[in-house]
Amino acid sequence: MLQSYEAIYEHGAMRWLGDKPPVKQAHVIVTILPEKDEGSITSQTLNQPSTLIAGKGSIQGEIITPIIPEKDWNCLT
Repeated sequence: MLQSYEAIYEHGAMRWLGDKPPVKQAHVIVTILPEKDEGSITSQTLNQPSTLIAGKGSIQGEIITPIIPEKDWNCLT
């Protein structure tokens, strides 16, 4: 099973931005993201949605009036 963990690689070391993986050794795949003008990547940069999906989403319901009735929620049983 694949797991994702957010970190910044600086000067040969990983600085974890959230939970640290509970392993001593792991095979990893690294994706290099472009740096911001000020020279550092922030969590805000990583949380921006892709421009490829801009305007393609829609809201199906809301917390006050959900799209399906409570009796159909299997998390309540």
